[in-house]
Amino acid sequence: MIETLNAMGVDVKDVGAFSEDSVDYPDFAETVASDVGSGHRDRGILVCGTGIGMSIAANKIEGVRAALVRNAADARMSRLHNDANVLVLSGDDSDESSVREIVRVWWNTEFEGGRHARRVAKIAELERRRRAGESR
Repeated sequence: MIETLNAMGVDVKDVGAFSEDSVDYPDFAETVASDVGSGHRDRGILVCGTGIGMSIAANKIEGVRAALVRNAADARMSRLHNDANVLVLSGDDSDESSVREIVRVWWNTEFEGGRHARRVAKIAELERRRRAGESR
């Protein structure tokens, strides 16, 4: 994945894990999602066994729209319609070739905007209201 991104000219910041030891995925989700949510990075990529826990944890960070993606079609739609800024992959269910394709498609797909921009704005407003303790 890193080689694919580097070949596309992407400046990669690898935050680990750097061993086979068991780690707590919320720590990595917070690191990557915080960089994206704060604007220090435009996008991030997370990988764990199923990707589910990473998705849940990353989406707790303000400004993050993390999408668990299983194939190139999902990757394309997550960017095109949802402006996903964090890609989450399942390490257990993804082969190397699929990951390369997913990463290329996801990174190279631009947000379509239009009616989708209105929906993404509603997600941001929901996030803002919840943070402020407001209800609908």
